[in-house]
Amino acid sequence: MSVVNTGINLYRRFLNLLNFLQSPFLLLVRVYWGWQFWQAGWGKLQDISKPIGFFTELGIPFPVFNAWFVSLLECFGGILLILGLASRLISIPLVIDMVVAYIAADREALKSIFSEPDKFYAAAPYTLLFASLIVLVFGPGTISLDYLIARYVRKRHSAEPEPVIISQKV
Repeated sequence: MSVVNTGINLYRRFLNLLNFLQSPFLLLVRVYWGWQFWQAGWGKLQDISKPIGFFTELGIPFPVFNAWFVSLLECFGGILLILGLASRLISIPLVIDMVVAYIAADREALKSIFSEPDKFYAAAPYTLLFASLIVLVFGPGTISLDYLIARYVRKRHSAEPEPVIISQKV
């Protein structure tokens, strides 16, 4: 076997290992950051007057509605991420939630994304935004309810017989 073939085989094995690690990695991302979202939402729900006051100070419109909405979104969105249920769908409002958090509460960090990226990375919404984007772009992985449901639907759909179409000549 040549050196080139050995290198190619090692590279293929390495890629197979990385492919094998995708779903466990996505599970860890979903569970850890889903838990973080749940804790953030649950914390807000424990004393909803604090987020209402904070949203009012920031000038966010409809602070009562938005405080409840964000709290429930983060709480239930976190649960859905942990379960891997509707993962990509729930990631969309979670991404929007974190972008709005940057705009409303960490505007300076957002403005300095290119000039002083450390400010952007150090801001509170960064890791939650990044985790939401990972799940949105890559999906929940095979260790998720989304995967099990999709597999069940595919299996059931493929088991259905094709409809018979009878054409009649008049």
